[in-house]
Amino acid sequence: MYTSFFGFKENPFNLTPDPRYLFLSRYHKEALDHLLYGINERKGFIAITGGIGTGKTTLCRAFLSHLDPSTKSALIFNSFISDSELLTSINQEFGIEMAPGTESKKDHIDALNHFLLENFGNGGNAVLLIDEAQNLSHSVLEQIRMLSNLETEREKLIQIILVGQPELRELLVAPSLKQLDERITVRYDLKPLDSGDIKGYVEHRLVVAGNRGDLRFTKNALKKVYSYSRGNPRRINAVCDRALLIAYAVEKHSVSERMLAKAVEEVRGDITADSRMKNRYGKRFGLAAFLAILLIMAMAFAGWTYRKDISKLFSNEQKPTVTKTIRIPRKPGQPEKKAAALFLDEQNSLAGLFRLFNESRNAGSIFAGNEHLELVSLTIGPEYHVMFKKPFLVQLSSSALTSSLPSPRYLLVRELTDQGAFVIDADGREHPVARDFLIRNWGFKISWFFPCKNKDNHLKKGMSTKDVLEVQRVLHDTGYPVEPTGIFDGSTFDELVKFQGDFGLVADGIAGPQTLAVLYLIS
Repeated sequence: MYTSFFGFKENPFNLTPDPRYLFLSRYHKEALDHLLYGINERKGFIAITGGIGTGKTTLCRAFLSHLDPSTKSALIFNSFISDSELLTSINQEFGIEMAPGTESKKDHIDALNHFLLENFGNGGNAVLLIDEAQNLSHSVLEQIRMLSNLETEREKLIQIILVGQPELRELLVAPSLKQLDERITVRYDLKPLDSGDIKGYVEHRLVVAGNRGDLRFTKNALKKVYSYSRGNPRRINAVCDRALLIAYAVEKHSVSERMLAKAVEEVRGDITADSRMKNRYGKRFGLAAFLAILLIMAMAFAGWTYRKDISKLFSNEQKPTVTKTIRIPRKPGQPEKKAAALFLDEQNSLAGLFRLFNESRNAGSIFAGNEHLELVSLTIGPEYHVMFKKPFLVQLSSSALTSSLPSPRYLLVRELTDQGAFVIDADGREHPVARDFLIRNWGFKISWFFPCKNKDNHLKKGMSTKDVLEVQRVLHDTGYPVEPTGIFDGSTFDELVKFQGDFGLVADGIAGPQTLAVLYLIS
């Protein structure tokens, strides 16, 4: 409508991701440099994240235009697809022709591998770029990870770029995607524009559209642009487009602060969904903060009123003698027992673990009734402790020990709670500890007793036994999509490989003694 009036060839603030309009702010330039570095150095996996409207798609379009002719590219913009649809789309994007009747995933992977080897042999590179990757399912992400195995002895045949909203970062840290997350060697989180970038951004788009300097935004108008948009390019485009329409209506070639204010009012009626959500949650947060303050004041008043009763908690008037495990409920204000008293030596920790095992072994475990008892020790990170269902020992980190407390020392964990865990001291008494206390002292190596049926038990693909059904049930209950049928099929094999990779086991798809022991720990 206003393009001819201002002498534009096209709308300067169109929302389409045209790479010609990419303004290289400090953040966008760094993101582009990360992309080019990852591709040129054949790093394999690259992840670019950023909020809605920060210019990720435009950046990706511009990046592709920077690639040399020898680099083949495939763009996937529909992220709501299955793993087989993904392979079909990739081959179509690369121009790979499939022979009639070749429809299986293996056929597509074989054809892709042949294409990549031929391309590599000709000195070329290949890029797979997936936009809106936060919408990809776990099975599709696992398929993408498997594609990264297409490589020579020295080089990756395909470079994979995942582009998505901040939810992508949260998705990648899931235990079942640990192997994929560890393969991502180049990452960048794209930030909105700084206030100092607004003038350059607006003028850049005006010049690309054909402005010859006779149209301008006043200094105060640009401040208003930033105040509304907070540097989000999509919001900048929306409000500047409306401001130009207002200037056109009054036949002005200068956009004033007043015009911008009016544009903001009009655009707010069309405000984006993420802004509405931020407003809604902002109000909820304000109410929650107010209620929290009231709660703290009430607790403080109660603490002062009953200070004499509370002080008894810290006195030495009562020293009960305990001959068996006793739960000491945690009360408000009650501190954790002095740490050193909870750090057990090897003899006491093992004796306590054995006692706890005997107390809990008849609690309906699917592994109950087995004959051989094994003490299993593995290195497992603290992020997985919330999945443990059986008593276990944690060897303390070296930072938790002092000269008066020689190593090795252990925490004996009876069970986990929403706030942390219950640990057992040398006298068999139970004490609550907070989650941060447990993680802070975690030395990675943990131990537990495993009642195994057969030391040489190995469950493999193709087997059909009751033990296979038990393994499938534990995997299913833990979040791995396995159908408990009792038949060790391909799906069970694939999910078991993921499970083994998540827990640092040998990912061979065979349920051997160590794998069965970990399954027992989380069942």
